[in-house]
Amino acid sequence: MHHRWMEGCTNASAPAQEIQQLGHRGDVNTVRRHLKPYRNGTIPQTAPLPHMTVRRVADWIMRRPERLTDTEHKYLTELCKRSPAPATTTTYARRPALTVRERRSEHPALDIWTADVRPDGQRELRTLANGMRRDHAAVQAALTTTCTSGAVEDNITRIKLLKRQLHGRADLDLLRRRTLLPP
Repeated sequence: MHHRWMEGCTNASAPAQEIQQLGHRGDVNTVRRHLKPYRNGTIPQTAPLPHMTVRRVADWIMRRPERLTDTEHKYLTELCKRSPAPATTTTYARRPALTVRERRSEHPALDIWTADVRPDGQRELRTLANGMRRDHAAVQAALTTTCTSGAVEDNITRIKLLKRQLHGRADLDLLRRRTLLPP
């Protein structure tokens, strides 16, 4: 729509027909609402970025930069240029992600990161850094040991599910049998 407006097409019906042929289910009124800021004189110089969700942008930030597609990399770069908050988040979030991904347990790397985030980072990053500082021993243990509590957590989740399914419907004997027998 932005490109069509910049080409001089100010009538909403022509672009509406064009995008309906491409599969858009909206009508001409949707296009008119979209073009209303353009008619009021607030024409952006660059095309708007596509609809981005927080989850999608977070995925782009946390993924390794070399694994981003060209389009994703372009959108993330453009988003970082337009707003300082995503740029700061991208800069700060990738360092501990790399540390965790590669399971590096050097004390200075995390300590330097938590010190860097403190003064100028966003509130959420400062909260994460404070939590990592408080639970420094747990973070170090997670990076150095290969043991996990996944199997225990799986069993706890399974038992809670059975309890919810059988609540008020079965007696203790059935619950005991369903819990102790293999799934």
